[in-house]
Amino acid sequence: MNKPILIGITGGSGSGKSTIANEIFESFGGEKIVMMQQDAYYKDQSHLSMEERVKTNYDHPKAFDNTLLVEHLKTLSKGESIEKPIYDFTIHTRSRETVPVEPKEIIIVEGILILEDKRIRDLLDIKVYVDTDADVRIIRRLLRDMEERGRTIDSVVNQYLTVVRPMHFQFTEPTKRFADIIIPEGGHNKVAIDILVTKMKDILN
Repeated sequence: MNKPILIGITGGSGSGKSTIANEIFESFGGEKIVMMQQDAYYKDQSHLSMEERVKTNYDHPKAFDNTLLVEHLKTLSKGESIEKPIYDFTIHTRSRETVPVEPKEIIIVEGILILEDKRIRDLLDIKVYVDTDADVRIIRRLLRDMEERGRTIDSVVNQYLTVVRPMHFQFTEPTKRFADIIIPEGGHNKVAIDILVTKMKDILN
């Protein structure tokens, strides 16, 4: 297998990164694509008490085990399989289970801080920043955290104002300067997604 194309998709929480990644996945029928979520690579916290775990700042670069993510991306690029971790947000630590991932022609890496780490940036062939208004992002995050992570409205809003918003301005938004492509309006921007898919097909051919 030839060296795969690595596509990095980043942007604020709730910006539409996953929607774009899924649109690309569907465009290729899923057969040629591996999806790698940075969220799966939060550091293991099993050595900490639950009281300490709940204080985790998930929007800070230090929350991620990027060393393992880089190692796995390099392994996939060499045509070898990996065991991707699973992070359980209900217990604030990594699950004992993993997901086997086989190498494919396209690797999509998606997460809020993938362009913040130079080691990850240097592996990416195309870097995408999804730029979506803050009010849209907070509503999406509110719905997601309540439905998928069992959170209350008060806890989500409090975390957004005290952690997510300041971390976004400090760490995520500045990485826009590293992007090759900036997509406004997230997954609703069909023209931008079509252009990106066309470029990827050109590279593959």
